[in-house]
Amino acid sequence: MELLKQLNWRYATKHMNGKKVPAQKVEAILEAIRLSASSIGIQPYTILVIEDEVLRKKINENICKQPQIVECSHLLVFAAWSNVTEQHMNEYVNDIVAQRGVTPESLAPMKDNYGKLILSRPAEQNFTWAAKQAYIALGYGLVAAAMEEVDSTPMEGFNAPALDELLQLEAKGLKSVSLLPLGYRDEANDVLVKAKKVRRAKEKLFVEVSDKNLNTFTV
Repeated sequence: MELLKQLNWRYATKHMNGKKVPAQKVEAILEAIRLSASSIGIQPYTILVIEDEVLRKKINENICKQPQIVECSHLLVFAAWSNVTEQHMNEYVNDIVAQRGVTPESLAPMKDNYGKLILSRPAEQNFTWAAKQAYIALGYGLVAAAMEEVDSTPMEGFNAPALDELLQLEAKGLKSVSLLPLGYRDEANDVLVKAKKVRRAKEKLFVEVSDKNLNTFTV
């Protein structure tokens, strides 16, 4: 399969060469992220696309001292909603009405059920849920980049509060959770460019479970 070929091709690129990713490839990656699966379909996050070199340098100097931040072509910031509000629910329902051609009245039971479940939870619990949904979108971005033969590196180890302050995310109801630089590998300076991919053996990663072996299967 072409997908498996490209997944073997990709790796967490440590150095990029500064070459710009064509706009159509960036758009394809972003569209794949937009089509990501999401709990109840609400997509409780926003992806910031940063091409500006000045801003990426600020992020590199004070927030994430990784070379990919300045060497990449585009930096994606996955920012989850800090809470889910009634306005978010209303916008979600309005999108369904507009795109599926159904009536708001037909969606009232769904809105009521989801509203009771989500809006009654503490903000921190909703943020944790939203962050998990953002990671699903991140996975779509990684796969889409590989299919476009664009290199990428998922990142967590950055100063999220500092990034939130720089990008003024709190006022927008967002908190950053992960980064995804997009670019092209630096063949001369990335020591991992030809390294063999290391993954757990499928016999260890996948365990077939049935009613008969619930008490005996091992991991």
